[in-house]
Amino acid sequence: MSLITGLFYAVLAVYLGGWYTGRWHGNFSLLLFVMSVVTLGYWLAERYKFRPAREAAAAQLVQQDQARRATLAMQGINEVDGNVAAARDKLLMQPWWLDWTAGLFPVICAVFLMRSFLFEPFKIPSGSMIPTLLVGDLILVNKFHYGIRLPVINKKIIDNNDPQRGDVMVFRYPVNPDLDYIKRVVGLPGDTVAYLNKRLTINGTPIEQTPLAEYYDADSLRYSFQFSEQLMGREHRILVDKDRPPFVPPQAVEDFPFKENCRYSGEGVVCKVPPGHYFVMGDNRDNSQDSRFWGFVPDRNLVGKAFVIWMNFGDIKRFGTFH
Repeated sequence: MSLITGLFYAVLAVYLGGWYTGRWHGNFSLLLFVMSVVTLGYWLAERYKFRPAREAAAAQLVQQDQARRATLAMQGINEVDGNVAAARDKLLMQPWWLDWTAGLFPVICAVFLMRSFLFEPFKIPSGSMIPTLLVGDLILVNKFHYGIRLPVINKKIIDNNDPQRGDVMVFRYPVNPDLDYIKRVVGLPGDTVAYLNKRLTINGTPIEQTPLAEYYDADSLRYSFQFSEQLMGREHRILVDKDRPPFVPPQAVEDFPFKENCRYSGEGVVCKVPPGHYFVMGDNRDNSQDSRFWGFVPDRNLVGKAFVIWMNFGDIKRFGTFH
């Protein structure tokens, strides 16, 4: 068993190493599921086989020692050298391969269940959601807000809330479901979303924009126009780069499902959101790859609703909700 356990950890190290170096994309949910199953197997084997066997061996050792002492006492020898306590403790001790498998099962299982059904941490990797979320922000995502889903396969089994306009949502990138993206929900199923000349319109109603002070991005060392925007009565800020053209370059548009629902022009794009799908955009409007480029987010790809920033190691003052 020690050899099998060593091979398991060697495979795990190779998988994590390749993931870290970018040789392949890792699936953390699948990894936690596999580790939970494997450590559960060790935990059950420890509880019902290995530990009873060690306890039986220790009890036999004690019985043999007691029998030897009784025999010697019958012969008038009452002082006997040797103490089996140390040997008994050694027999009861878990070997390393059980300590690092069965012993880790409760922790891994708790992390797997909490991450799958309650809250999951994410790190913001890009500036597409500036000024709401900055690069390096560590956020928490509510996994049950949009319904309870089975881990790994992401199959919804219990309905809860539907996404609303203005939600900051984490989802599986439709082009590559192994990647998680975060954007703001703009269009719901059945909505007609238009983004023309850098102004958002939903179902024919222009979304109010209020000019704010220019935003200075310390990473790019430049200023951007900043506006306050209202969706479902909730205010959020957006950035607009007046130097960027309003249209979406044709070569940048993916061939996505329901693409026929969208019309591209020199002014921008107009899309009719199909049933069971959502139209999402980044708050950094001219620096965001979103539904304008790769299409709609299907309901089956939803991960959860982002709701709080709990840390940014580059700016420890960034803490709290962002709605």
